Amino acid sequence: MKLAQESPLTSEVLVRVAVDAPLHRFFDYRAPAMLAPGTLVAVPLGRRRTVGVVVASGVAAQIDAARIRPIEQALTDRPVLAPALMDLAAFCARYYHHPMGEVLAAALPPRLRDPKPYRPVRAHVSLTAAGREALARLPARARARRGVLEWLAQHPGATREQLRAALPRAAALLPQLERLGWLARAAAAAAAAPADSTGPPLTPEQAAALPVLEEGLGRFGAYLLHGVTGSGKTEVYLRLLQSALGQGRQGLVLVPEIALTPQFEAGMRARFPGRRVVSLHSGLSEGARAEHWLAAAEADILLGTRSALFAPLPRLGLIVVDEEHDASFKQQEGLRYSARDLAVVRARQAGIPVVLGSATPSLESWQQAERGRYRRLTLEQRAVPGALPPRARLVDLRREPCTGGLAAPVREALQENFHAGRQSLVFINRRGYAPVLYCPGCGYVLPCHRCSARLVWHRSSARLKCHHCGHQEAVPAACPQCGQPDLVLLGQGTQRVEEALAELLPRARIRRIDRDSMAGREWAGFGEAMRAGEIDVLVGTQMLAKGHDFPALSLVVILDADGALYSPDFRAEERLFAQLLQVAGRAGRHGETGHVLLQTAFPQHPLYAEWLAGDYAAFARRQLAERARLGLPPFMHQAVLRAEAPRMENAMRFLARAADAATAPRGVRLLAPAPAGMPRLGGLERAQLLVQAADRAALHRYLESWRPVLETLRPQVARWHLEVDPLFS
Repeated sequence: MKLAQESPLTSEVLVRVAVDAPLHRFFDYRAPAMLAPGTLVAVPLGRRRTVGVVVASGVAAQIDAARIRPIEQALTDRPVLAPALMDLAAFCARYYHHPMGEVLAAALPPRLRDPKPYRPVRAHVSLTAAGREALARLPARARARRGVLEWLAQHPGATREQLRAALPRAAALLPQLERLGWLARAAAAAAAAPADSTGPPLTPEQAAALPVLEEGLGRFGAYLLHGVTGSGKTEVYLRLLQSALGQGRQGLVLVPEIALTPQFEAGMRARFPGRRVVSLHSGLSEGARAEHWLAAAEADILLGTRSALFAPLPRLGLIVVDEEHDASFKQQEGLRYSARDLAVVRARQAGIPVVLGSATPSLESWQQAERGRYRRLTLEQRAVPGALPPRARLVDLRREPCTGGLAAPVREALQENFHAGRQSLVFINRRGYAPVLYCPGCGYVLPCHRCSARLVWHRSSARLKCHHCGHQEAVPAACPQCGQPDLVLLGQGTQRVEEALAELLPRARIRRIDRDSMAGREWAGFGEAMRAGEIDVLVGTQMLAKGHDFPALSLVVILDADGALYSPDFRAEERLFAQLLQVAGRAGRHGETGHVLLQTAFPQHPLYAEWLAGDYAAFARRQLAERARLGLPPFMHQAVLRAEAPRMENAMRFLARAADAATAPRGVRLLAPAPAGMPRLGGLERAQLLVQAADRAALHRYLESWRPVLETLRPQVARWHLEVDPLFS
């Protein structure tokens, strides 16, 4: 990508530009020449300078020509956003009723949204001839240097970020190795001649599913790959990618979380050693994200989280969405899009297949398959010969005594598993030490004064923290309400469970995995430590529930799952079932029978019976029947108007005015304004107005007419936004 000259420009050619601003309109500017749609330009907007994307060139003036200002600079000499991405952005703007300029800005990595010209960095690093000679003569004791050189010999043209992710301690050695002439920076990763390796033999189920998927290459089709945990969905992805690459096409693989990228990337590089594999996610530095985003155009496989959906892939031939049910695919700020749903749209626009994979599909995708819009393929058996589903049982907390939050059968199982030399996982989806600091004198519970939430005590920092707004404070010497000095910690988080496990298994190597303990680059090392047997017991949150493959893990313990059964959110049971099935699936994946123990006070609940049977279809039938009866998604389409204000009455007043601003037609229903599920967050009161309709088109026609009216209101609120297909209340 070359840069244009930096001198100010004047011209008679008019270009229409979408700017990064909350405005549902385009702006006209003068340019020195015709600029193709998708070109980035720096333009004046009011008193500020911003980045815009050209959407049309040679247009007729819509205002007095004397008022049209010139662009300040063309930032690129060719379009950065190809027509396919412009079409995807246009659909996104229409469907989510979001300004086109903000949609296009969201499609770009942060560095390319800067009005300063982007200077591509040479993020790639290669082994030089001198480096290869040094590798041959380095002594065995030079383990750090050998590790870097050997890794680069196996991964020619890798990026510096990829090297740091694989070898977290390597960063400090790079300048030294470059000075020695053993490493060289490169402008782009060089692709070796394709030499794809072969994978393990296919199971009968995999062998039946793969030809169906391969037959769909070259045309649009949506496939739901429903496979139990450990059934080899990843192997099906890899074989299908190999077929697409053999046709000269590119593959896009989306995963829900950054934590899953090291394992996926390692597997892809091992399977496709001669191919260019590029990763893209927010864990990269801004410079690396821009470099990887641009490098995607020449990549064979792009692996990333939801934002990778907008990367330039001119030869795109296949999209895979792994763990398609995961809520992480829904963006919760700014442009609130679903990467899973947009993956289907991008596949349709490109005329290529999209594969949605999960052991616990979203009920929306399951219903699409039931209606015949998606083709469902099923993998019911585990892929490793002799590997059976884990044996799961419930531990009834009404009858079993607990010590440190662990029931007696759980304690016995953990001890037995440790003494047998096997690995265990203890899952509790709550970080911190204790979720409640309670006064036994008056019953006062310490709240966050900025949110409708309790403060969580973190023993590692000896601070009370809010997990919603980030507020922190010291533990008070006495109850703020009655002065009682003896406050009590109630409940458990990962830190308290870790402490209980250390008391139970004093010789065990215990590792806690949650947002407090893990940094992005530590994930690769953590997986290696598990597979090397350097960890005996894992304790952690939902970070451990998805996609990880630990061969020696044979026991999973699940704590505090009952909380979701109390939730007013109609999706809570769906999330809980998926979480339980996913985390249980970490056990016994490589031959030895796994065991799962779940502590509950409600062993009679139908969800637990379906989970014990591993019967997702029965769970889906029950949930879908209930949602159909109550008129909930996927049988009803929804949008929500949310408002935040310093005072709740202001938010509610704005929503009431909004409800009266445009009459809803027959078939579209507006529910009364109500406080949000968490009424106060970050010091602001939150309220919402739900809009729903059985007919999607009718809902969008109403939203299209309603949104401009909302923009004419002058609310006394801090902010408001309209969200389509909301996942959370």
